[in-house]
Parts: sequence; structure tokens; C-alpha cells
Amino acid sequence: MAKIINIRDFSIGHGQPLVFIAGPCVIESLESCLKLADKLKNIFQTKKIPFIFKASYDKANRTSINSYRGPGIKEGIKILANIKKKFDLPILSDVHCEEEVPLVSEILDVIQIPAFLCRQTDLILAAAKTSKPINIKKGQFLSPWDMKAIIEKILSTGNEQILLTERGTCFGYNNLVSDMRSLVIMRNLGYPVIYDATHSVQFPGGLGNVSGGERGMVAPLARAAVATGCNGLFLEVHETPEKALSDAATMLPIEDLSRLIEQTLEIHRIVQP
Repeated sequence: MAKIINIRDFSIGHGQPLVFIAGPCVIESLESCLKLADKLKNIFQTKKIPFIFKASYDKANRTSINSYRGPGIKEGIKILANIKKKFDLPILSDVHCEEEVPLVSEILDVIQIPAFLCRQTDLILAAAKTSKPINIKKGQFLSPWDMKAIIEKILSTGNEQILLTERGTCFGYNNLVSDMRSLVIMRNLGYPVIYDATHSVQFPGGLGNVSGGERGMVAPLARAAVATGCNGLFLEVHETPEKALSDAATMLPIEDLSRLIEQTLEIHRIVQP
């Protein structure tokens, strides 16, 4: 049975409520993040659902050199700290190098290792040594059983607060596919599993200088993942996705969020023992 991971006043894992990690792909501005965090908190609080706010201060793996990356760590972590204080929300963001870890560890409740960096040993060890919960995104190039070695790296520091996230697997060029078996396989490694329903529908580099995607597949795959038995959903959400500065093709419009929450909660209720 998978370990239970505690984050503030809620838990993630077997027999626990379905948790949601939601927010914009990247911090576009303080104002937009505050506005979205307020709306998200109201949605999840009304439904009494565990919720972690996510946003990236730097999208270091953009397709083009000209793509917007975010405000950077100095300004970005101030914005995340502001959101955390104003709305009393747990915060998740991703780190890209060892030097960033000390700068973010006081603010972030969950430190995320991006999929492309999931085999970077020194980065993983630095994050794990904070004793914070670590969310490892499975690389698009990895099998689910390869995550065992990554878990062992984290455990070597004494940190057992581990979340494993599925975000699709490379399927030829410029395409990803979600193998729902990976959720079962990774859960059997002993830690809660999250399904990233928005990155999983990407077409990496599919529009030439930016990534494309199939927003219409977010809800069907999210429902399928919950039916398979994931412990949480990772959803990038935006008020006007078509105007988003990153992942415009895959983010979920906020007006579609409540219905998806209701659907997945009902599925979760049915499949949970």
C-alpha cells in the first residue's frame, strides 16, 4: 500500500480524498496570479477539496529562445510568497538547478522536479535534503518502473515525502500518449501518484516554434486516470487559455474546472475501496 504524504492539514494517498494541484503554467504577473488563485481557492474551498496552488517562476525548457519564460526566481518567489500569505494556500513550483533550492525551500510546500530533469541526481538530492515533499514528474522518455531508481535517490537523504507524477510518454515525433498502466505500476512502487492531465495532451514543439496540444482531451484523460486509481490531478488552468504566455493549447479554461471536479470526484468515490 502506498505511503501517505501529509501536506499541511490534508493527506495524499490510499483512502484519502482526491487532491488537486492547479494554477497557471507560468507566472504572467502578480495581478493575474492573485486573481486566479482567489478564484481557484473559492472553487475548491466551496467543495471542501484539498488544493495546492502551482505556478512556475521560470519555464526553462521552452521550445524557442523567444518564448516567454516567466519573471525569474527572484521576482517569481516573491509573487508565490504573496499568494501563500494572502490566501493561506500550499504552494508548488519547479526547480531547475541546485542553486535554486535554498532560495525556494522556505516558501514552497512541495518542490517539483520537472520531467526533463528527473534523472539529474544532484538536483534531486538537493531538493530532497530540504525534507519537503518532492513531486517527481516522470520523464517522457522513461518507463514507469524506471521511477524506482529516482525514488531510491530521494530515500538516500532520509526523505520519504514523495509524489510521482505521470505526464505522458513520447509517441513518435511531437506527440505524447498516456498509458494508464503506468499509474498502477508507479503506485505499486509505494508512493502516491498524480496524473498531469494538461501536459499529457501536449504536442511538444508541434507548432514549430511552440508546443501544440489537444485541450479537448484533458477532461477525458483526467476521468480515465481517476478511474484507474490516481491519488490526485495536476491541472494547469487559465482564465483565457488562448491568450496564455505558455502552454496556450493545453491549459483548461477555469469555467470548465467545476464540472471536471464534480465528474472526477464521483469517479473517485466509486473506485476508492
